[in-house]
Amino acid sequence: MSNLHKELINILDGEKLTPYFQPIVSLTQHKIIGYEALIRGPSDSPLHSAFNLFDTAERFNLSTRLEFVCRELTIQRYASLAIREKLFINVSPSVLLQPDFENGMTLKYLDKFGVDPRLIVIELTEHQPTDNYELMRNAVLHYRNMGFEIALDDLGAGYSGLRLWSELLPEYVKIDSHFINDINNDPVKFNFVKSIQNIASSLNCHVIAEGIETENEFKAIAELGITHAQGYYFARPAFIPTEKIDSALFITVAADSEPFDPFNVTKSISHIAKFITPASSETPISEIMERFQRNNELTILPLVDNNIGVGLIFRDMFLTKLFVSRYGLELYGKKPIKLFIDKIPLSIDQNSSVQAVSKKLTSTMRNDAAFIITRNGEYAGIGTTMDLLEKITRQQIASAKQANPLTLLPGSVPINEQINQLLAKEIPFSVGYFDLDNFKPFNDVYGYHAGDEIIKAVANTIRQFIPLEKGLIGH
Repeated sequence: MSNLHKELINILDGEKLTPYFQPIVSLTQHKIIGYEALIRGPSDSPLHSAFNLFDTAERFNLSTRLEFVCRELTIQRYASLAIREKLFINVSPSVLLQPDFENGMTLKYLDKFGVDPRLIVIELTEHQPTDNYELMRNAVLHYRNMGFEIALDDLGAGYSGLRLWSELLPEYVKIDSHFINDINNDPVKFNFVKSIQNIASSLNCHVIAEGIETENEFKAIAELGITHAQGYYFARPAFIPTEKIDSALFITVAADSEPFDPFNVTKSISHIAKFITPASSETPISEIMERFQRNNELTILPLVDNNIGVGLIFRDMFLTKLFVSRYGLELYGKKPIKLFIDKIPLSIDQNSSVQAVSKKLTSTMRNDAAFIITRNGEYAGIGTTMDLLEKITRQQIASAKQANPLTLLPGSVPINEQINQLLAKEIPFSVGYFDLDNFKPFNDVYGYHAGDEIIKAVANTIRQFIPLEKGLIGH
């Protein structure tokens, strides 16, 4: 018997394994919704790391025994901590498919330590080829009948992730950390994750982005509308797990990112805000159905928790998902509507300009049909992309009517209106007046076309040094 074999037997016989817990965070609710259990061997052992531990167990045909020891110790520790969030337990398909795999042991451990099966998520790893999809489906069905949810781990890292996803239809899918690392600087990774999010939305599946380590990585996945995240950015795995995430970690846009607009040249989106009485994300789906039935004109229902917008439910998509199967309402009626949240809605302050909002919507490439409008960070209503486009179009038409036809700069009417507003509000301002010397002799010598080009060149030069948010340029 080799030294590693002896070491592994010693660890299993003495149950010398320690469960650590890393939080899984909801980016819509800004809180921890569960913990992934991660096992470590003795700190002074060559089998301390999970990789060495499970690799050695597989080499010596002890994977099943190791997995059950890990599971029992994890559930025992979880129960002792009195955690009420979900527990994600890793299960290897290679063990799950073994002929001698003993069903019912997980329920036995849960009953032994007094843990509600509805708090358990079976997280299927995907590191090895899995060809027996029928047996996998049966195993997953077996776990679901026990009240467990299913998560598919490390999507993109293994051999059969997409096939397993379509076959098993898990409640959660975890994107491998490779695709999250430096995603903010890698358009290929960004578009890959975007595609996964789009597929997940159509399957009513929650995406968990693993391995988030930096603020920029977090901002990138939040921009894509990913609803859940995990990684060192929020908290490291710990024997005594983190109970609350610092709210500052959820800030995706700096408070001063909106351009300073002292002249109020740009109009705010407050004019397109529509207040719709929101629902809580915990509201049963049957009650959401009743609201849509009572009000045929209700096409979008905002979900708000603690005055924070966490989701938008679109009538057509909601009904499609609900009635995709004959028993949709019976299956989902009592469950919370948060299960139907596809992605984090954009939340935009009511004082933001329509131009800034338009730029944000186009830069995210998310095709958002609507967004949350906030006042002091709290829900104030919703805006739709159609209303935003209509507002921009009206502004452009109004500006064009009063613009100088040569430079397209505002003419004397809007300039005088702006000055009158500043005077009425007693806002200090400065005025600069530019006059071109010897312009008539230049025109006489070189012609009116050359004169027009000089005027446009001067206008463009001024634009470069006085952007819209810093002042009003007119002609």
